[in-house]
Amino acid sequence: MLLRIFSFLLFQALGAWLGYQVAPEALQIRGMLAGMLGAGMLWGLYDFTRGLRVLQWLRADALATAPPLRLGLWGQVAERVSRAARARERAARESESRLQNVLSALQASPNGVLLLDAAGRIEWLNQTAAAHLGLDPVRDLQQHLVNLVRNPAFTAYMASGQYGGGVTLPGRSQSALNPVRLSVQLHEYGEGRRLLLSRDVTMFEQADAMRRDFVANVSHEIRTPLTVLSGFVETLQTLPLQEEERTRYLGLMSQQAERMQALVNDLLMLSRLEGSPPPGGGEWVALPAMMRQLQQEAQTLSAVLHPAASTLPPQAPLEAKRGGQTLDFEAAPAYELAGASTELHSALSNLVSNAVRYTPADGTVRCGWRLLGQGGEMEGAEFWVQDTGPGIAAEHIPRLTERFYRVDRSRSRETGGTGLGLAIVKHVAQRHGAELKIESTLGLGSRFALLFPASRLRPMA
Repeated sequence: MLLRIFSFLLFQALGAWLGYQVAPEALQIRGMLAGMLGAGMLWGLYDFTRGLRVLQWLRADALATAPPLRLGLWGQVAERVSRAARARERAARESESRLQNVLSALQASPNGVLLLDAAGRIEWLNQTAAAHLGLDPVRDLQQHLVNLVRNPAFTAYMASGQYGGGVTLPGRSQSALNPVRLSVQLHEYGEGRRLLLSRDVTMFEQADAMRRDFVANVSHEIRTPLTVLSGFVETLQTLPLQEEERTRYLGLMSQQAERMQALVNDLLMLSRLEGSPPPGGGEWVALPAMMRQLQQEAQTLSAVLHPAASTLPPQAPLEAKRGGQTLDFEAAPAYELAGASTELHSALSNLVSNAVRYTPADGTVRCGWRLLGQGGEMEGAEFWVQDTGPGIAAEHIPRLTERFYRVDRSRSRETGGTGLGLAIVKHVAQRHGAELKIESTLGLGSRFALLFPASRLRPMA
């Protein structure tokens, strides 16, 4: 402001001086006044021109770059307006950046997020919500959500206005083989607006169902031998029995106790497998020694299940008959396998014992190791067990590794299985980077194989 006053006075002084110099001596006073008037008009025109430039700049809406008016009131006005405009644009960019970051975070959320206005129209949604509810993120904007998600439970939930608890809906991608369940909940915010959150709870519901089935199966498996034991104990306590009967009852009680013990051991093994870190590569198990141990266990089990007298001596060859069954164990290659010996033995023993249990007395069980690879480069090793049992229908094979899943419950109990063997095999295979393969044909038998990677194998020293 002082500069503006100073410039005006300077123009007046210069005008008066020029008027005084130009005017005749008798009219010098009038010349001074005329010079001051002309200088004032000239200053006003100059000032008006600067103001007009500022006005044009403001109308052009290019406030970030001020016109070159370095001095004077209009120059300060333009500079301050330009500075304020730049600060506003910078704040707007930062706000837009924060908004985009928030939207990107919501877009990456594993849960569905959907924003509704006060009328229930869709304002924004992420891809997860679109997939959950079968919506299009572009086409369905500003559409009423209840017109797009036509589920009676959801419609009633939105109309109730009570959003304390959510509602569970079937997902749009649900099928008979792939059930999908969604948990949807609304939250109010702003002036009548609502936030919808959707979450895929299929795995949680399946886990809860598996937990209930697991408890029911364990209770059932334990209750059966307990009932037998309690019945025999009551008989022994209340009835006078001959020594032969007492011996037979005690033998049956011992069998049921062993059955419960096997079930508890398998449950503890599963618990250890699920709760401990995967085994490292520091422990090595020799395949030939493991194969000999599996052969001895198979011969013992076959003799118990099929108690026909065997005339073979204890040092029987690799191919031997026990109780009519033919047990053919091929010699293992001179290699070592990295992993936990107890886990590996449990998995391989389960495969062998299952083959022995489900193969009839005149059937054959074959077992061996096979190195995999072409051109001299080893790609891994396969442990396989093949039997001539009743076989398994194709629809049962995908579920064989589920806990307590049985193709024939009565047959499983006759053979003494716990229903946890293949579940243990699956967990051990996963922990050792192996793959379980099952092939079976009804009436012809089954073949189970574990494929171990080459990284876990090395030649024996």
